[in-house]
Amino acid sequence: MTVDDRELTRLAAELGARLLATREQASAAESCTGGGIAEAITRIPGSSAWFEAGYVTYSNSQKSKQLGVPEELFASVGAVSREVVEAMVRGAQAASGARYAVAVSGVAGPDGGSREKPVGTVWLAWGDGGQLFSQRRQFAGDRAEVRRQTVKAALEGLLDLLAKENPGAG
Repeated sequence: MTVDDRELTRLAAELGARLLATREQASAAESCTGGGIAEAITRIPGSSAWFEAGYVTYSNSQKSKQLGVPEELFASVGAVSREVVEAMVRGAQAASGARYAVAVSGVAGPDGGSREKPVGTVWLAWGDGGQLFSQRRQFAGDRAEVRRQTVKAALEGLLDLLAKENPGAG
C-alpha cells in the first residue's frame, strides 16, 4: 500500500483540528520512523498550539534516558515489542505533559528482521491520560514505505483515540 505525503498531511491537519477543538496536546515517541510523525504534524501551520514534543529515540539507551524505558525490557522482549512502546508512550506523556501520545518501534528494513519479527513488523502504542492501547502491525514494502505506513497508522490511531475509539482494534 502506497502512502503519500498528501495523505499524511491530511491526517495531521485533521488531528490538529480535533486537538484544537478539545484544547489538548499530543506528543510522539519514535524509533523506526526517525521523526516522521513529528515531521508530518509540524507541516501544519499552528501545530505548536497542539503538538507538545517529539522524541526520536532510535537507540535503546535513548529510549531509557529520554523516556524512562526500563533497560531490562530490551534483553527480555526486545525494542520491537508491546512492552517497550507502551513504556515509550508513558515516558512521552510524563516528559511532555501532553494528554495524548503515540509511540512506534519496528523493523523497517531492509535488514534487521528475524523469524519472530520480520522486516515490516511494527509495534504502535497510544496513550490518552491513563488509558493505553497497543497493536502489532506487519507492513509490506521497502524501508521508506514501511516508515510511511507506520506514520499513517500512528496518526490514524491518535484520531481514533480522540473519537473515543480503541486505536489498537483496527
